[in-house]
Amino acid sequence: MRETLQVVRASAVQAAPVFLDGEATLEKAIGLIGEAAEGGADLIVMPESLIPGYPVWLWASSDGGQSGLEAEAFARLYANAVEVPGPIADRLGQAARSAQAVVAIGVTEREAAYSRGTLYNTLLVYGPDGELLLRHRKLMPTYKERTVWGQGDGSTLSVVPTPAGRVGGLICWENLMPLARYGLYAQGEQIHLAPTADCGDAWQPTLRHIGYEGRVFVVACSQVLSRDALSDEPTLAGFPDDSGWLMRGGSAIVSPGGDYLAGPLWEQEGILYADLDLGQVVKAKHSLDVAGHYARPDVFELRINRGCHPPFVDSGAPIPVEPPVTSSESADRSRR
Repeated sequence: MRETLQVVRASAVQAAPVFLDGEATLEKAIGLIGEAAEGGADLIVMPESLIPGYPVWLWASSDGGQSGLEAEAFARLYANAVEVPGPIADRLGQAARSAQAVVAIGVTEREAAYSRGTLYNTLLVYGPDGELLLRHRKLMPTYKERTVWGQGDGSTLSVVPTPAGRVGGLICWENLMPLARYGLYAQGEQIHLAPTADCGDAWQPTLRHIGYEGRVFVVACSQVLSRDALSDEPTLAGFPDDSGWLMRGGSAIVSPGGDYLAGPLWEQEGILYADLDLGQVVKAKHSLDVAGHYARPDVFELRINRGCHPPFVDSGAPIPVEPPVTSSESADRSRR
């Protein structure tokens, strides 16, 4: 991997998906990655569940009188979701390699190893060589999201070294989980990714607080989605025709002091850019390092369970054979 840059040109890509069309949204994402690269971006961050689109129908006031709407919507989401590894994931890696940039993108991931029926809200981070560096599954889907996405585990709560710095990320309201944030700060995070579907007023101070608390840069981006542009979309029947923006954006880039470097961007597609001097992270921690000199490990302790928990254990798998026990070892064990 290339040497880490001291000054990183970061981009936050605010975009609308080709709703519930995985292939078409992939093509659009690849084009946007190329556009951000042409803008000089070393780090390209794209929204939560951009491929194939956030399940915004969950937040409608009703299902428009259509019984079974959510099950049908889930089936479409599943059919257009991303397998990792898989063809869409591979093409995203190729796009990162072509862009020579670190690329982070939110996808709905289709689990393909066990039941093949569960979806996850997943953040993928690729290096500029196209290698997949991080696959983070959202630990706790929020409220109604639990009818769509399963829960991730601690095995993916990681910070990864990249040429654009030490990068970690939490998805949407995971960012409101103090211990999850602390777990990333304690791994030396320099740039915090916060792809989201939250476009409410309280989200912006949350982003600024993360930068201020963790002394990290924050790159946050959201989708935009207009009801007018999807007037014939059956999954959105629960929204009135005059709903306007169902997702209005709010993408932003924030400094380690909690100040805006770019954005927020509202009610339009676009790409924000900012130059991040990673040396500012160290300077900001002179006064506050919550996982360093400002921590009190003698009072507080955080343990992260990094184990994976598959739904079954194959009893037919080979069992490791212990080396033969010598007579002296056997006698020693009998005395214990």
